[in-house]
Amino acid sequence: MPKKTLLKYLPNAEKIRRHSSLQPIAHLLERSQLWHVNRHSVSLAVFIGLFCAFVPVPAQMLLAALAAIWLKANLPISVGLVWISNPITMGPMFYFAYKLGAWLLGGEASIDNFSWSFSWFLDNASRIGYPFLLGCLICSWVSAVSGYVLSQLLWRTHIILKWNKRRA
Repeated sequence: MPKKTLLKYLPNAEKIRRHSSLQPIAHLLERSQLWHVNRHSVSLAVFIGLFCAFVPVPAQMLLAALAAIWLKANLPISVGLVWISNPITMGPMFYFAYKLGAWLLGGEASIDNFSWSFSWFLDNASRIGYPFLLGCLICSWVSAVSGYVLSQLLWRTHIILKWNKRRA
């Protein structure tokens, strides 16, 4: 990915630091590594964002932000990529993860008498929980590693093409 293109679409670091809801953690956002756009920080942010997109917790963006701060990756990219699992795509993604986990565990992926109730989820947690979590773990790992490698390759290819153009 070209650096100029990414910088055009990423939010301004100073504007985010001054946001009123982020004042309690503004000191964490002062690190310059969180805003750098280079091959390493972007690839690591892609890894974090794609990994957290398949984690079945309500606070995926917070998880991605904490991981980006801890690993010193690009914060806006890692948080933005979590939105791959948005309300529209979350159902198919997690259903695929459940089917994959059930297939890997050798079980039948079937749900009987489904109802939107907390008691139904508690009664069926052991039957659907293990395949679902295994599928989520595998999907998050495969998508994160694939995204990391692909972003590294795209960045490197862009640089090589730029060098060849400059040389010609």
